[in-house]
Amino acid sequence: MADPRQIGAKFVEAFNAHDEAAIRALNGENVVFDAPGDVHIEGRDAATAYAMSWLRAFPDARQTVTNELVDGNWVAQEFTFEGTHEDTLSSPAGDIPATHNRLNGRGVQVFEVEGDVVTNTRLYFDQVQVMTQLGLMPQPASAMS
Repeated sequence: MADPRQIGAKFVEAFNAHDEAAIRALNGENVVFDAPGDVHIEGRDAATAYAMSWLRAFPDARQTVTNELVDGNWVAQEFTFEGTHEDTLSSPAGDIPATHNRLNGRGVQVFEVEGDVVTNTRLYFDQVQVMTQLGLMPQPASAMS
């Protein structure tokens, strides 16, 4: 059985390399994937397609893990995502044409690992942050002190 930390690191490495075959190999056949916007996906192909939709929309996309916690067969990674929005991004609210804006956001992904594959992924990121950085909604008002 592989160490969940190693599988998490391999997933980030595959994502940063934009390596679809490696991402597919790391997703278990019946992986369950949840993300913001009520995204609920089941299966290797669908989970891989979700990752690839971000990589196509942000061809220079890169994740950097800033904190990591492991407990049993779970690994949680806090990360930053950086990339330039150069192609259409499919979202639960519909397709978002390229804005050519730079995205620099934070998120957390939690993987459950069985054997050498991810069987459950939970992705969390701030949708408002994404939308404002892409120029699709106004910046939130700053708090007054």
